Amino acid sequence: MTDPADTPPTTLASTLGALVASGWVSRPVKDELRSNVIERIRAGRALFPEVMGFEDTVFPQLEHALLAGHDLIFLGERGQAKTRMIRGLVELLDEWMPIVAGSEINDDPTAPVSRAAKELVAELGDETPIAWVHRSTRYGEKLATPDTSIADLIGEVDPIKVAEGRYLSDELTLHYGLVPRTNRGIFAINELPDLAERIQVGLLNVLEERDIQVRGYKIRLPLDVMLVASANPDDYTNRGRLITPLKDRFGSQIRTHYPLDAETEMAIVAQESEIRPADGVDIVVPEYMGEIIATLSQLARQSPHISQRSGVSVRLSVANYETMVASALRRSLRSGDTDAVPRICDLDALPASTAGKVEIESLEEGREEQILDHLISASVLSVFRERVRPEMLLAIVEGFEGRDPVETGDDVSAGAYVGLCEGMPALAEVVTELVGEPSSPGRVASAVEFVLEGLHLSKRLNKEAVGTRAQYRGRG
Repeated sequence: MTDPADTPPTTLASTLGALVASGWVSRPVKDELRSNVIERIRAGRALFPEVMGFEDTVFPQLEHALLAGHDLIFLGERGQAKTRMIRGLVELLDEWMPIVAGSEINDDPTAPVSRAAKELVAELGDETPIAWVHRSTRYGEKLATPDTSIADLIGEVDPIKVAEGRYLSDELTLHYGLVPRTNRGIFAINELPDLAERIQVGLLNVLEERDIQVRGYKIRLPLDVMLVASANPDDYTNRGRLITPLKDRFGSQIRTHYPLDAETEMAIVAQESEIRPADGVDIVVPEYMGEIIATLSQLARQSPHISQRSGVSVRLSVANYETMVASALRRSLRSGDTDAVPRICDLDALPASTAGKVEIESLEEGREEQILDHLISASVLSVFRERVRPEMLLAIVEGFEGRDPVETGDDVSAGAYVGLCEGMPALAEVVTELVGEPSSPGRVASAVEFVLEGLHLSKRLNKEAVGTRAQYRGRG
């Protein structure tokens, strides 16, 4: 299938003369961005509709920076949508931009900067062929690594061109790096502090004088580039790996953050998670189970046992949500149920998706399992207190007095929970309030486990865990 970005409209000019006659006027890339941002603000459109939770914090800062025409650096821990916002800036460019056909650095037809384009325009004049590039190709990105070189970013002598007979002093022997190839566009460097300091020096001219130099060539190649970078604030402020002159040249520094509440976290999880159903099985996730996953991440960001310097990414919530659903799906496939509804017992699967996404403080090494269990329990209790009215619980607790323990677990059928509700009207009332009526056996089973675990964590019921099963009994 042909990419629409490869086929510009046929109504666009194909020669320099036709371009000038059409009334097209060249403008710097930052003016182009500023104009399109103004249109979005006036229309009440969000800059990045798919990024949530920054409406009153990050986005105003970003709009200020774009309106001011600044180069940007985003500061934030991992998983705070920095790269997504940087890549989304491309959508604020004009859809199509004319260049001198064949130019390696997107030469402006009315003001070329490379020697090859200058010679072509001087030779052909109004007949100079024009090509049109889509905004999606006007973006360059480099992950900063210690082995990144000046040749990667700025350029180097091309030995093949030298072997063809050109002199080393000939500008045409240059092989342009990523920055000049993104001329008249946006260039991004992720994790900028990881760039070697001697390489950071090579960016000073790009940010201030807007030109580049290659191995002492007596050339001046004025570039029109918006430079955007991302950095971890710990690296940025404490480790001193971002040189002061480079920091000074960024016009705006924008601080990102994690979702400030569980509702925003849940909305992000719903957008980002990839749930893969199986044939014949419907996946239904009760809202309170999603809240537990979101609350777990929120509590982890406040925990003194979790390293906050490395952060607790939203990716933790997404991975935990997907793992919880996968556990429920596996149970349904094994039992032959037609719906997969996560229960409290599915939270036992979360360590696999959590271990690589949080760092335990060094003083807590060896206690990872206990710390995670505590966070999960605290999340369940927090959601339980918000979801279930206290006055509804006394009758349930009284119903457990003098009766046999209630077993729950991954291998307990949904029908067993339905039968429990039929014998305990007080429990059935709370379940109905949680999942509505009528409801499927799977949703009833999920609600029953949630209520029983909440009562246990509230110290209203005793619980004994035996293998994959748990028993709840009265405290009398």
